[in-house]
Amino acid sequence: MNSTVQSTAIVHNKHGDKRKERRQTLLHESFRAGITLKGIDGVLEAIGGVLLAFVKPDALNKIALKFLEFDLPFDRHEFILTHLYRATERLADANGSKHFASVYLLAHGLIKAVLVAALWFDALWAYPLTMFVFGLFCIYQIHRFLYTHSIAMILITVFDMLIIGLTWREYRDQKRTRHQ
Repeated sequence: MNSTVQSTAIVHNKHGDKRKERRQTLLHESFRAGITLKGIDGVLEAIGGVLLAFVKPDALNKIALKFLEFDLPFDRHEFILTHLYRATERLADANGSKHFASVYLLAHGLIKAVLVAALWFDALWAYPLTMFVFGLFCIYQIHRFLYTHSIAMILITVFDMLIIGLTWREYRDQKRTRHQ
C-alpha cells in the first residue's frame, strides 16, 4: 500500500511538473512574441519619423486622400482611415507639430527597437530599463488619453502593461537561471 501511495505521488508530481513547464514555456513564448511586436512597431515608428521629417505635410494629406480613394474591402469611413486623414490635416495646419511628431516617432521607435534587441540577446540590464521606459510610455499614454479619449491609446497602454508584467517575470527567471 505504501508503494502505491509513493508511485501515485510520483505520477502526480510528474504531471504537475509538465503543467508548470508548459505554463513557463507559454509565458516565455508570449514574452518573446510581445517584445517582437514591440520591436517591429519600434522600427516602423522610426521609419515613419524619418519619412515625416522629409515629406511635406501637404503631401501626407494627399497620400491619405489617395489611400481613401481606393475601393478598400471595408467602409471608407473606417475609424482608422478617418483618423489618419485628420492627423495629416492637423500636421498640414500646424507649424511645429510636424517636427515634434517626427522627433517623437524617431526617438520612441529607436528606444523600443534598441531595448527589444537587448532583450532578445538576454542582456540582463535591459529588463529593468525596459520596464521603467515602458512604464514612462504608459504614463504618457494615459496623459494623452485624458485629452484625446482614444480607445486605441488605452489598448496600447494595456498591451504595454502586459509586456511590463511579462518582462518582470522573464527578468526574474533570467536572474534565477544565472545564479544557479
